[in-house]
Formats: sequence, C-alpha cells, structure tokens
Amino acid sequence: MTAGRAALLALALWGCGGRNAVVVGSKNFTESVLLGEIVAQQLERYHIPVERKPNLGGTFVCHRAIVAGQLDIYVEYTGTAYAAILKQPPSGDPVHVRQVVDSVYRARWDLVWTAPFGFNNTFAMLIRRRDAERLGISTLSQAVPSARHWRPAFGYEFVDRADGYRGLRKAYGLTFGTPPATMDLGLTYRALADSQADIIAGNSTDGQIAALNLFQLQDDRHYFPPYEAAPVVRAAVFTRYPQAREALAKLGGAITDASMRQLNYEVDVAHHRVADVARAFLRSVAR
Repeated sequence: MTAGRAALLALALWGCGGRNAVVVGSKNFTESVLLGEIVAQQLERYHIPVERKPNLGGTFVCHRAIVAGQLDIYVEYTGTAYAAILKQPPSGDPVHVRQVVDSVYRARWDLVWTAPFGFNNTFAMLIRRRDAERLGISTLSQAVPSARHWRPAFGYEFVDRADGYRGLRKAYGLTFGTPPATMDLGLTYRALADSQADIIAGNSTDGQIAALNLFQLQDDRHYFPPYEAAPVVRAAVFTRYPQAREALAKLGGAITDASMRQLNYEVDVAHHRVADVARAFLRSVAR
C-alpha cells in the first residue's frame, strides 16, 4: 500500500465517527505544514476546536480527502488546482485562474477558496549559484545549451503534473543529459547542493535557496501559472462555525514572498518548531 493510500485509509477510519473539531490537513512539505499550523492556530484563536492532520501526502491525496469529507481545510495553490486538479491548460493570468478555481470548486464540490495569503509560490528552477555565475546565465532560455549536460532531479509531482516537467521541456525546448531522477522534494535540494544533480524544481519561497547558495533561473517565457496560496474550506465549516470566515479573512494578504521564505527558513534551516514559528507569526500580524 502506498503512503498516500495509507493516509487516506487512516483518515477514513477516523472519520467514520462523528466529530466537532475542524480537521486541518496539509501536504507533506514544510510550507504546507507551516501554513496548516497557522490556519489551525488562527481558528483556535476564535475558539474553534481543531484537529490537525499534517503531512498527508501530495496534492491529490489532500484533494481526495477534502472532497470525501475527511478534511475540512487545507492550503492549496491556485495554479496547482487549475492545472493539476482541473486539468486546465497553463495560464499566466492570476485573475482568470482564481475565477476558474473559485467557481468550479464551489459548484462541483461545495468547497470555498478564502482570501489568498498574499504570496506566489511558483516553481523555481534552481541551479548552483556558482554555476550560474560561471556560465553567465540568469534565465531558463539562456540555460538551454548547458542543460544538455545537466542531471535533473525532480519531486514526484513535478514529473507527473501537466504544469510540470513535460510542459516545461516543450515550452523551452529543453533536453537534459540524463532522464530526471525522482525523489521527495526536500531531498532534491541536498542533491543539488552536493553536486549529485545539476538542476531541480524547487519552490520559490523555500528558505533553503539562500541557505544552500542556490540560484533561481527566471521563467522568461512565463510558462508557470500563478500559484497563490489560500485555504480551501468545506462550506459546511462556515455553517457550523460562522466565526471561521472572519478568522480566515484576517490571514488574507498577510504573507509576502519574502516573509514566506523567512518562515520556511525558520523551520528548515534554523530548526525551530513549526508550532512556535506559526505562533510568532500570528502574534506579529495580530490585528
């Protein structure tokens, strides 16, 4: 049994009984876990009981869980929902992407997208900074000739998703020296830093980019869609706890790209506890 199926089975067995708590889940990477904890603590500030289900798996595991009623809230990214869940062709228009996911999620699954946090966590095509300086490149287009000799390493989702590896190759005419190695996203950073890979697909808000002296190649052909992070909520939550609407609205626009990178840094590099980082953040933006 895969880890994703095991997580869903555990949720299903747990969810067979009645519950009063709002179940907040997250995907299995630092930023998602951290944002889930921020959401959970914010709800608790409004006296809403919360059950935490972090590290459930990737996009599809979390989506299936919330559609099945085994989760009440998790943080998703608009571009991920648009391309990976709804199978729409890539679009660089953030207003259009948001309108589509808003309307389809509500009509099809009675799920509500609340206000986005304020940052855009796009895919970041990363190489070592010393290589960027040696080659004199800063964009993906400029990297195409060198990429013929590179060893890529990508997370599983990036290889499989419509807005991932295959579309990127087509958009830029990329050819790599070896087929991409696939591994957990967190391991790709270390593989690049240790020269076991030459290019990876990270997240633009990851704290490890600066910590490991990596360089983000500019997506100069604007291939990647916008990835605005926002809580996705079962509409029934707002019926059960009307104050949840105000609680989540307070988080809208509260996190910039730079502050998200810093929050991720606090967990991944400084090794502070997720709960402590979330608590400190909420204190800093309390209003």
